[in-house]
Amino acid sequence: MLEAVVKLLIAPDKFKGSLSAAGVSEALSLGWKSVLPATEISFAPMADGGEGFAEALASALVGEWVHFESVDALGRPIRCRFFFVPATQTAVLAMSEASGIERLSSLERDPYRASTFGTGLLLRRAIERGAKRVLLGLGGSATTDGGIGMAAALGYRFLSSEGELLEPLPSNLSRIATIDASDVCALPEIIAACDVKNPLLGVRGTAAIFAPQKGADAEAVRFLEKGLSHLAEIVRRELRCDFSNVPGAGAAGGIGFGLLSFCRAAMEPGFELVSKAVGLEERIAQADLVLTGEGRLDAQTLEGKGPAGIAALARAAGKPVLVFAGSIEESPDLLASFDATFPIIDRPVSLEEAMRDAPAFLHRAAARAARLISNPINP
Repeated sequence: MLEAVVKLLIAPDKFKGSLSAAGVSEALSLGWKSVLPATEISFAPMADGGEGFAEALASALVGEWVHFESVDALGRPIRCRFFFVPATQTAVLAMSEASGIERLSSLERDPYRASTFGTGLLLRRAIERGAKRVLLGLGGSATTDGGIGMAAALGYRFLSSEGELLEPLPSNLSRIATIDASDVCALPEIIAACDVKNPLLGVRGTAAIFAPQKGADAEAVRFLEKGLSHLAEIVRRELRCDFSNVPGAGAAGGIGFGLLSFCRAAMEPGFELVSKAVGLEERIAQADLVLTGEGRLDAQTLEGKGPAGIAALARAAGKPVLVFAGSIEESPDLLASFDATFPIIDRPVSLEEAMRDAPAFLHRAAARAARLISNPINP
């Protein structure tokens, strides 16, 4: 029985396409306090490398947002930002800021042209600002280019067998014959925060698993797989390295592979990086109960996603954890990770309505949970 809850920690991930982690936190807090207004609530909005990564770290660091012009995945001018910490000369970036799928409508998704060039401009601007260390969150991308767009923005040149300078687009992956690194800018330490373990190629590779979400049909998936396989071979020959099978190489359209190959980046689980920065373990130890959540709980949740990481820390601290989601897969391993699961949808609705009205659904779900906690016999 948990009716003595005094201190509540709300630490959700985003509800993708609907609410930021901060927005989810607010809705859960309001719903909970509508039933138990005396509860002391603290917040730790989380991210696992995708959208919200920079914001989650910025909430725990002392620095400033830097705004500048970049381009989206289709090369259109946009306004972007990254977080800079002067004391440690650290820049915190999210690739979704420039190359994110949320910047494109469903009709604009183009697997042959979507490029990470804008992410490369983010990196370049951070370097020009004086960053000696870059934390780059991967995820939420509109791209499947193996990171060649990013590399081009940093000074790499991709040439055809005729010596033609190729535009760094997925449509040109199979035409690359030579990689010219003579004009690459000096690179700082780069740590890529990644929430997936997929390799670059194969049945679990980036083209097969993620490209269909970005507008690729079966023919485009085959084309991209062939192009990325060719890129991996050229990188092996030209740069004398092979990261194609490293877990996370397939992250965000293969930019994981690109960062490893072109930038010699290190890769870390995004959740671990963020949780250390915000002192999550210590904050869980101080709470009586933890609430977390994300848009969908499924098998991928257990592969490095925020709610699973939060549940593991809570269990280690002996603290109960409740999870909220738009949909929850009936998986024994998944359900066993949490003390209770709360699907937020409480009536038949379309996906569009569920995403639009997520704050209201979360509010009501949190209120139901609070009533259950305060009176477990008559919720």
